[in-house]
Amino acid sequence: MKEFVIQRYRTDTSKGNSRPTLLRIDDEGKVLFADQNAEAVLGYEASELVGGVVHKILASREDDPFAPVNRHRIESGRNALVTFRHKEGFFYTACISLRISMRDSDEAASARIIQQDSAAIDPRLLRSAESAAGFGIWELDIASNQIIWTEGLYRLLELQPCTDMTPEQALFYCQSGQERIRALFRRCARTGTPFTIDLDILTARHRRIRATLSGRALKAGGRIGKLGGTLVDLTGEMQRDEARTRAEQILCATTAASPGLIAAVDKNLNLLHCNAPYARLFASIFGATPRVGDNLSKLLAKHPNERHLLEQLWQRAFEQGNFIVDMPITQQSGEWPVYEFHYQRLTDNPNSAKSETIGAVVVASDTSSRASNSDDSEYRYRHDPVTGLANRREFTARLQRSREQKGGESAGNSLLYLNLDGFGHVSSVAGNGACDRYLRELASSLDVRSRTQDTLARLSGDTFAVLIENCTEPAARKIADDTLNLIRHFVFEWQGSQLQTTASGGLLIIDKTTPAEPEQLLGQAADLCHDAKTSGRNRVHTAHYSRPKTETSDGNEYVDQIRSALDQQALILEFQSLKPVASATWGDHIEILCRIPGNGEQEQWLQPDQFLPVAERFDLAKRLDRQVILQTLTWLGDHRLLEPRLKYCGFNLSLASVLDDTFADFMESVLRVSNYPAECFCLEIREPHATQYPDEVTVLCDALHRIGCRVALDGAGASVASFGLTAKLPVDIIKLDRSLMLRLGDDPVQQIMVEALHRIAQEAGKITVATFIENDDILRKVRTLGLHYGQGFRLCPPKPLTELVPVAVDLSTGRIGG
Repeated sequence: MKEFVIQRYRTDTSKGNSRPTLLRIDDEGKVLFADQNAEAVLGYEASELVGGVVHKILASREDDPFAPVNRHRIESGRNALVTFRHKEGFFYTACISLRISMRDSDEAASARIIQQDSAAIDPRLLRSAESAAGFGIWELDIASNQIIWTEGLYRLLELQPCTDMTPEQALFYCQSGQERIRALFRRCARTGTPFTIDLDILTARHRRIRATLSGRALKAGGRIGKLGGTLVDLTGEMQRDEARTRAEQILCATTAASPGLIAAVDKNLNLLHCNAPYARLFASIFGATPRVGDNLSKLLAKHPNERHLLEQLWQRAFEQGNFIVDMPITQQSGEWPVYEFHYQRLTDNPNSAKSETIGAVVVASDTSSRASNSDDSEYRYRHDPVTGLANRREFTARLQRSREQKGGESAGNSLLYLNLDGFGHVSSVAGNGACDRYLRELASSLDVRSRTQDTLARLSGDTFAVLIENCTEPAARKIADDTLNLIRHFVFEWQGSQLQTTASGGLLIIDKTTPAEPEQLLGQAADLCHDAKTSGRNRVHTAHYSRPKTETSDGNEYVDQIRSALDQQALILEFQSLKPVASATWGDHIEILCRIPGNGEQEQWLQPDQFLPVAERFDLAKRLDRQVILQTLTWLGDHRLLEPRLKYCGFNLSLASVLDDTFADFMESVLRVSNYPAECFCLEIREPHATQYPDEVTVLCDALHRIGCRVALDGAGASVASFGLTAKLPVDIIKLDRSLMLRLGDDPVQQIMVEALHRIAQEAGKITVATFIENDDILRKVRTLGLHYGQGFRLCPPKPLTELVPVAVDLSTGRIGG
């Protein structure tokens, strides 16, 4: 709380000619008291000010006495000129000064720390400190040869306080170094040299402890009259050292008895421990014997490929906790023994949920005998001899089992088919031997980064496959993208040059209706991979499984038409208007429709039901969505007169765009250079996609809203989930499904469902649109139910986008618009 003295400021009169007023204000700016002069100075009576805020009488926030610019000046004892607002409305200047400043009850009290003279310390505090810290203080009078101990020293030696003894008797408790202690005392008394020595002491109760004895000369009048120091108990550290030594002895004996490879590192890959088999194998491969304290990355500086792989393995152990990986190891003899590596993370407190990672340990065993045993050829039968991964036979078997398992029907599975781009060039440059090493190192990197439940296989020379189990489609897409990024950034150093390539992939989404024939699934994934390769390489094409059709020639022809239209930016755009049915609304409301032109002049356009399945099958839907938006914005940019009238322009989104994390960034970039405001544009998301991926749709809605666009839920009412989506999904517009509208005129159940959806949307602040209004009966019912907009052939059929023109206005000077 502060008391301020306020006085009108006048340059033509002395300060004594005007009466000041006193205001008491708390630290939150609330007026607690005003004296009887408040009305003369401020224009308000005291009762009008008390209980209000001081900002009421100030001209601006800058005039607040608590503002930094004024507070520092006032608290330093100087006056501040502040502009006030009179009750009558005019402004005037007043001089404000601080009279009293005191702490409010809720304000922290100020405090300070000063050094206390040791002579004034309470002896009880000294005894408490000695007991807690385990030390005692001694003092030797040289002239009388008398030693004074504090209680802490008696406690250390487990003696009764005030027990009579001589210095020689005290030395008896030291198990060794008695002569050295005498020499240190004599030298300190003679030259003043301080000393510190660690001692093993046997207490009065025959308990062995370790302590540090320290001493220094205490001078008086320039002469050494006394010696003083401390005896500090270090028994805890001694016990910890002994326990650590015992643990190291047990660890060394255990690892020495193991025929496998054992090593432990810290988070910087400094070697904490390794057994003899690990050191021998490391030395035989890399020509350097590892020792405790060596950094593994530095030891492998001349072997960059192996160093990268080793760093990835240890890093995965730090992040994941534990995992197992089978990996062949190249030796100078040319052999590739297969080892099974078990990695385990090390933490500072394994029993705590907040433990921190301090390193990792690996235990490896040679499984070559199992793989090469003639009596056990199953391993070689199911694994690739070069990479150690599962081969095509094993992969198809696991794919078959995953489809047949009952629990796999409800979980999401995906099949990623990968083919290296231009690997033949690597083979021609480096030869078969280097190619095998390249594939082995790449396979190891892929295996390290793959999830534990997934299956990685090498199907043929430069072709791999990943079975992604129990994973949603968005997560599977991210795994596919991450895999391609890993391959693109994988560098294999060979004879001073760097070998590097990319990969093309096909991601096949498998659902519960997908058949269990592995070869069919691999065939469709391979087709997607081939499509990605022919589309430019270094990309993944994604699609859901579709049953093979006999008329594949039409599908291939449609693909060529779609690609040609996209490459030439020649999509045919139409629009269909949304008309207000309950009340008049100014402006154009349209939805953009797309058609694919034919190959020849006589060819008919492809309708959505013809080209959309093909576009999704060959992963062209996302590119198609973006091209529709780009062509529309380009056309609108050439027709600036439409800008005031265009109130709604809707675009349909495919599932690929809904799950695309970069789509919102794309919209923001194209709208940034557009002359039309972002709120004009609406992205329409299908109800089945929102039902299947509600979290992803919510994230997309939030991102589009931040840009300024609107979002519509298209096809609402097709399922029971529509009611929950209408209420909770952050969309702006609800477009009712065709199935609700076709029999709206004569089906009471449909009318109830439409009315319920409309009411839910209204309560949530959303607009409703009735689609497929084909006749007058449906239109009358839509008006009766109070829906906001209607769309359909009865109101406006689709028209070419070129017919969307501004309204023509004839003036005496000519025509505007049209």
